[in-house]
Amino acid sequence: MSAINKNNRRIKLSDKYYKKRMQLKKIIMNKKISLEERFKAQQKLSKLPRNSAKVRVMNRCQITGRPHGVYRKLKISRIALRQLGLEGKIPGMVKSSW
Repeated sequence: MSAINKNNRRIKLSDKYYKKRMQLKKIIMNKKISLEERFKAQQKLSKLPRNSAKVRVMNRCQITGRPHGVYRKLKISRIALRQLGLEGKIPGMVKSSW
């Protein structure tokens, strides 16, 4: 799935540039530093790849790539979870019936 691969690339990039982004953001937010230095830091931050921002990482299902209805703890969507539960691949999960 290309969506899953794209998201995995974003995760790797965000991990790679995390420290650098935080340092630049700290400089930008510090009001004690001169305006010129803060502006230079802002320019450096804008030169970093867009996909290195943590905000661009999407919670996606690791099985189907679905972006909505994903359980964070399991990293799979509600639909994939139901399917795995029906197949008996998730211990302790039983299809309810009444």
